[in-house]
Amino acid sequence: MSRTICIIDDDPLYKLLLKKTIERLNMNINILTFEDGKQAIEGLSTLNTEAAKLPDIILLDINMPVMDGWEFMDQFVEDKSQFSKPMNIFIASSSIAKHDIEKSKTYTEISGYLVKPIVKKTILELLQDKVSL
Repeated sequence: MSRTICIIDDDPLYKLLLKKTIERLNMNINILTFEDGKQAIEGLSTLNTEAAKLPDIILLDINMPVMDGWEFMDQFVEDKSQFSKPMNIFIASSSIAKHDIEKSKTYTEISGYLVKPIVKKTILELLQDKVSL
């Protein structure tokens, strides 16, 4: 069964490296990418017509233009009842600021806080812990 990981991040190099890391797992994982929170909300809403197309895991950056990670979360919380399946959201940030880590804990929809770079082992752990393979 195919799984989907969504990367929401404005850094093209980071997205490319993370996509390559995921592809090297050879686990039939679909990868969605969005540049910012607004694109992601719109994209997820469009994909919602088929639950199988929605991601199992979302890796969400905090600092992005247009709509940052926190604004995405506020909109996601507001819209979550419309989504046809649950999604595991992880903050994936280079920030180690305590206030960002603490803020992530205020959202019950956030499954964890990951500090970049995200390595192969971390992706495997997320898939094993959060998604039935």
